[in-house]
Amino acid sequence: MTLTLTVSDEVRALAPGFAHVAIEAHGLVNGPSTDASSALLDDAARRLAVRLDGRAPHEDAHIAAWRDVYTAFGSKPNRTRNSAEALAKRALADGGLPRINVLVDLYNAISVAHLVPVGGEDLDRVQGGMRLVRATGTEDFVTVAGGEEVVEHPDAGEVVWCDDAGVTCRRWNWRQGPRTRLTEESTSAIFLLECLPPTAGAEGDAAGAELAELLEKFNPGAQITVR
Repeated sequence: MTLTLTVSDEVRALAPGFAHVAIEAHGLVNGPSTDASSALLDDAARRLAVRLDGRAPHEDAHIAAWRDVYTAFGSKPNRTRNSAEALAKRALADGGLPRINVLVDLYNAISVAHLVPVGGEDLDRVQGGMRLVRATGTEDFVTVAGGEEVVEHPDAGEVVWCDDAGVTCRRWNWRQGPRTRLTEESTSAIFLLECLPPTAGAEGDAAGAELAELLEKFNPGAQITVR
């Protein structure tokens, strides 16, 4: 069954021109990071450096657009950076990008190379459809702090992804909850590539096509749908 994804009118009013590419994949084989997935991350960092040509990530037009949207719903973009900017800063730092697992490495590499926020959710852990909404502030976001599971609540008006069980990602694409994250045991996933003007369109489609190609390469025989 295809996962239902909806974007609320309130979010569309906040960010006219927002678009996302969704890649649904079944029959995946995940596992620890490999030399091949690690090489993709290194290559993505090189591609990013060429794209920025000495500029900081926030000077890129797409990242600047995300900063404007974060400010519009009440977040401080210098403190809570969108996922693409946060990864880009790590890619350019001495320590480089983290190695998580193969599937996360693949989508992180695409995010950095294209400067597009990309997230991946374990479809077997998603309950019902997924919705991008402005929070009331009463929703549950289950996360981990100090090794203990804790429940947080988003700010009223904050943009969040949620399913029937609660918030899956806070501040649009800032922090994913552990409940639906991709683990080494994940076999089905939904990947979301999120774009604002001027990147929405050709760049988003190119990033989605590259991620789908990588998923097929690393998971021969997987069923992959791009929409």
